[in-house]
Amino acid sequence: MFRTVDYQNGVVRILDQTRLPLETVYLDCTNYHMVAEAIQRLRVRGAPAIGVTAALGVTLGLKEIQTTDFQEFSEKVQEICRVLAATRPTAVNLFWALERIKALLHKEKSVEAIKKEIEAEAIKILEEDVSINRRMGEYGHELIHDGDVILTHCNAGSLATAGFGTALGVIRAAVSQGKQVKVWADETRPLLQGARLTAWELLEDGIPVTLITDNMAGYFMKQGKIDLVIVGADRIAANGDVANKIGTYSVAVLAKEHGIPFYVAAPLSTIDISLESGEKIPIEERDSREVTHFLGQRIAPEGVEVANPAFDVTPHPYVKGIITEVGVLTPPYTETIRQAMRAASGEFSG
Repeated sequence: MFRTVDYQNGVVRILDQTRLPLETVYLDCTNYHMVAEAIQRLRVRGAPAIGVTAALGVTLGLKEIQTTDFQEFSEKVQEICRVLAATRPTAVNLFWALERIKALLHKEKSVEAIKKEIEAEAIKILEEDVSINRRMGEYGHELIHDGDVILTHCNAGSLATAGFGTALGVIRAAVSQGKQVKVWADETRPLLQGARLTAWELLEDGIPVTLITDNMAGYFMKQGKIDLVIVGADRIAANGDVANKIGTYSVAVLAKEHGIPFYVAAPLSTIDISLESGEKIPIEERDSREVTHFLGQRIAPEGVEVANPAFDVTPHPYVKGIITEVGVLTPPYTETIRQAMRAASGEFSG
């Protein structure tokens, strides 16, 4: 089984997703600037994986800090976190992971002790992500029936996490229970995460997958060929509004029109209770060349204006359930999310 991100001997090893599926190439990051570049350029992507990688990136930055003065040390760690936080504005797991790291900056401890604690916490975040994904699978697979055909958008598998996956993790769990399922994967323009990554992952696992272009989903829904939709998320607001890869909203609207349940699989760390609705979620605008070029070749006329938001927001009424590591949350989301976060907080503090 491949690892999306790993930490060995002081090196953050990343499976370079920009090279898939044609090449399987690993990037060894030896400083936090390399980690920041890898996140920004989508060499590693997916909200949970971004959070894990950023936390590990901080540990690399610690090697460059030579001072034993707490104040100077703290300022340098904060700067490392600022650099990493600036890479992707929408994926809230990035900020969640960095806040866990910054919470360890206590001046009553020695700098060396704090460095060890930060490294241990980053490794803990890595290990937690895999176990959390497996717990999501345990809850989510019950929503899948034997023989179901599942549509997914973008990539929410092992490649988007530290391992196992969110949406694809739920599907993997269903398969492990002996259920015969098939997956239809949207190609996910403009960067083709569905075509390059989801299709690759599922083929590696021997799970039947059919690749379709993004604008085919409604056609196949109308024909009755899709039983349910499961996607991941990059940020979920307190009311259940979901930010995910651009095109997810369109899929959700089509699913509702055709009476197909639409589920989101995401860890509690993807829920941002500080935002009351999806209208407050920042949407990353990416380079226009992602739209105007393909494999380095221009496919659009020179000078054309381009809009390239990386994400859209699906309003909570379109979401039948949010699959988390503590169970499947259902409407009213403002209440069930609050209860889940409160319960998780008690679990972690206890």
